[in-house]
Amino acid sequence: MFRSLRFRLPALFLAGIALTGLVSTLIAFGLFRNYTQNQAKRELRREAAGLTKLYSDQALRAQEQDKPPPFFQARRLEAASGNRLFYVGLDFFSGQRSGLRRLSRRAIDFEAILQGKTLEFDFVPPGERRTFLAVAHPLYLDQTPVGALIVATPQTQLSDQVIRLLERLAIALLVGLLVTAAFAWYLSGRITRPVRKLAQAADEVAEGRYDTPVPVVAGKDEIADLADSFRQMTERLSEAEELERNFLMTVSHELRTPLTAIRGHVEALREGLADNPEGRAASLNVIAAEAGRLERLVGDVLDLAKLDTRRFTVLHEEVNMARLLERAYAVFGEEAKRRDIDYSQEVAADPVIVSDGDRVLQIITNLLANAFRWTPDGGRVDLRLSAEDGRIHVAVEDTGPGIGLDEQERIFRPFWTHDGKGTGLGLAIARELAVALGGRIELDSEVGRGSRFELVLPAQL
Repeated sequence: MFRSLRFRLPALFLAGIALTGLVSTLIAFGLFRNYTQNQAKRELRREAAGLTKLYSDQALRAQEQDKPPPFFQARRLEAASGNRLFYVGLDFFSGQRSGLRRLSRRAIDFEAILQGKTLEFDFVPPGERRTFLAVAHPLYLDQTPVGALIVATPQTQLSDQVIRLLERLAIALLVGLLVTAAFAWYLSGRITRPVRKLAQAADEVAEGRYDTPVPVVAGKDEIADLADSFRQMTERLSEAEELERNFLMTVSHELRTPLTAIRGHVEALREGLADNPEGRAASLNVIAAEAGRLERLVGDVLDLAKLDTRRFTVLHEEVNMARLLERAYAVFGEEAKRRDIDYSQEVAADPVIVSDGDRVLQIITNLLANAFRWTPDGGRVDLRLSAEDGRIHVAVEDTGPGIGLDEQERIFRPFWTHDGKGTGLGLAIARELAVALGGRIELDSEVGRGSRFELVLPAQL
């Protein structure tokens, strides 16, 4: 369980949240502690300044009226504010009885007080074990500093505020982690559930069951894209398996037919059934034709294997395209006459290119063979040669049934045929050869309008 994606996703998510919360808490702790101390110092400064001014004013009025200094209500003030009051300086307070504690001048920088400076410091008062944060404010009589009134508050009070803040932050962080954990667990389930289903489907596909249904993932995220890609892959694998099965059946048929014809004529010659020169010549012609058919089939398979493994050698030679077109055109002349097909060629240029002439001839021958296969008797096949912008264009047009948009890519796949007949290698080899020669094959077709295959080659290979 601990190694599963379902557990690791929320665990990593929670670890990141916890780390972020810890860092935020430390930052908040530092900021709040500084803020609390600064706020406490401001309060102590304000209280010290107010008390010293109040007492100075009362002392001056008493002095003018020739009265003793006013009574300092230290205990009542400490009870009201919660702070401690101390005095450092000349001994004129009548406040000993009032609870105002006196400190030695060595407890603070008394010289700075006599210069009118306000001091901030930490100290441990006599009889105390706690540290106090204190502010000493000069006490003036006749505009002359005679001592300092010290207002102090225990540091523990500030610490208690910080601790309360930390407790609240800890509670908020814990609640946030619980809520986040529940949400992360739910979210990880939403993420990993289709992944697990895809993994199960992948295991079945790995065992050869390409018809395994692939789960449909809603949305447009990466998991949905993965599911769509995996579905396309299984469809292609299923299609490839079907193509391979059809290819094996087709090749078996294509091999068996000429072999059966060859075996029959060999047996006839062996048994003397063809006892006249004309009969023997006819049998030998059939054997030669069927052997050539076998040779072409084996050659196509070998060519495709070489192209797929990039072990194909391309020659560099000067090729007269007009003459080569004439050779390709002549191959199908008799078939055109026999089927009453309007067969024509148009040569608009006489270029000489550097390429592999035999392979260029093979490409054009394959395109013409495809055109004649699908053109009905009495139809039309055109072969055209032109040159433009340093490229050679060889177009083969037919008046066949045309090719739909959904099949215009499939027809170039090995072993795929529209009617399930033939090996489906001609166009696949033609396109791979065109790419190997630095060119391409373009297709323009529409159902019911016929097709136009155009071979585009560079003038220099």
